[in-house]
Amino acid sequence: MDSKDRIFVGGGGADYSEPQSLILKYANRHGLIAGATGTGKTVTLQILAESFSNKGVPVFLSDVKGDLAGLAKAGSPDFKLHNAFMKRAGTIKFDDYGYDAFPVTFWDLFGKQGHPVRTTISEMGPLLLSRLMELSEAQEGVINIAFRMADEEGLPLLDLKDLRAMLVWLGENSSEVALEYGSISKSSIGAIQRRLLVLENQGASSFFGEPALNLSDMISCTPGGQGRINILAADKLMQAPRLYATFLLWMLSELFEMLPEVGDPDKPKLVFFFDEAHLLFDDAPKALIDKVEQVARLIRSKGVGVYFVTQNPDDVPDDILGQLGNRVQHALRAFTPRDQKALKLAAATFRTNPRFDTAEAIKTVGVGEALVSTLMKKGMPSVVERTLIRPPSSQLGPITGTERKVVIASSPVAGFYEATVDRISAYEKLAKRAKDAAREVEKADAVAVKEEQEAREYNRARRFDGKSSSRGTTTGKRSSRSDSIGTVFAKSFARQLGTKAGQSIIRGVLGSLFKGR
Repeated sequence: MDSKDRIFVGGGGADYSEPQSLILKYANRHGLIAGATGTGKTVTLQILAESFSNKGVPVFLSDVKGDLAGLAKAGSPDFKLHNAFMKRAGTIKFDDYGYDAFPVTFWDLFGKQGHPVRTTISEMGPLLLSRLMELSEAQEGVINIAFRMADEEGLPLLDLKDLRAMLVWLGENSSEVALEYGSISKSSIGAIQRRLLVLENQGASSFFGEPALNLSDMISCTPGGQGRINILAADKLMQAPRLYATFLLWMLSELFEMLPEVGDPDKPKLVFFFDEAHLLFDDAPKALIDKVEQVARLIRSKGVGVYFVTQNPDDVPDDILGQLGNRVQHALRAFTPRDQKALKLAAATFRTNPRFDTAEAIKTVGVGEALVSTLMKKGMPSVVERTLIRPPSSQLGPITGTERKVVIASSPVAGFYEATVDRISAYEKLAKRAKDAAREVEKADAVAVKEEQEAREYNRARRFDGKSSSRGTTTGKRSSRSDSIGTVFAKSFARQLGTKAGQSIIRGVLGSLFKGR
């Protein structure tokens, strides 16, 4: 049913025989897949991913429940829903329906169920990091100063220990930095350090580092011309929802930065599905929502289509919702006043069909059925149509762990991202500075001790020669007094370095810079 310029979504009309399609030229105008739990959103996402892949369009999606891994394996006549699928295909006139597997690359922030996904602290940037850690305005200001000083001092921020070391450096040099960038509160630094510890406990330390993800590895096709389907394992990641949302927003931002302008291509360069989209906007500051709106508005010209998947359309802010031209609305429940309001709002966003009441239809569509409206010629939305979504060609549901390992091993990027690279960065450079400073203190202490010995010997010799002891004593005091305050401190500091207690002091001052990783 897919023609050259469009993908087949399902059958509409009174008897479900009228094809409902999504025109590829307008697929980068973004979209929305909404509906209550259990109404078929995941299957709709699956069939759209299949169709885009067959058209040579790479896809990125997150697999929240593990069900979408089935894209890597062909469906089977042995499946219990086989007869139902075949019947549905006949109803909607899907004559060329069959089973097939699709080229899948598995990714995982924790490196367990796919290739590891990493980025650096610098690439994440201060805004998204502040969002990730839920920082106050003052704490966000400290993070911005840390990034600026890291650039000025030539200290690469790659992983969490680099950022920690940089924050300690800021604390130790706060008075000097404050002259140019404003005061830096020790309490703010302490609060940020505690938030970093929480991130580590959530497993974020495996996300920050190198080799960083090259997004070009996701925007690729097979030699046969199929777009690769990149699946992010998100079942464990969902336990840290803010990390999940921040990571996906980072990906969108990076895509926006790296891709050239292409205007209105015949088909998208990439389609990005943002599942559980409400997590991106829950309690989000206005600055972040403005950034999402900006990216959504401008990334279309880079050839990227963004499809938000969520339960209620009102989970998405109005300014962003207004940019989502292609819509698949599964059933909504209207048990509470909020649900009823959301249902009315969802119905109001569709172009009315005189054959039925849109709001009533949203309540009554069955599983696997949806209201569909897509952009047609000149970008105008089609009249909403009650549509029976086509059955998937790939396996419905998860695959086994062994099958997943086979797919990972045969991936084009197999073995490239697995090993962590820990090159010299802020942590190592600051540690070296601390050690060099300690060495200078030791040298200064040795010189001071030698000078004191020479002064004592000189005074002894003067007294022995019968000269004024008071004058000799005065000379000795003058020599001792000639030591600067910094030298006196250096002597004490160097002596402390030689003891376990001293090592503890140094770790406290320099933020564990002497401690092994």
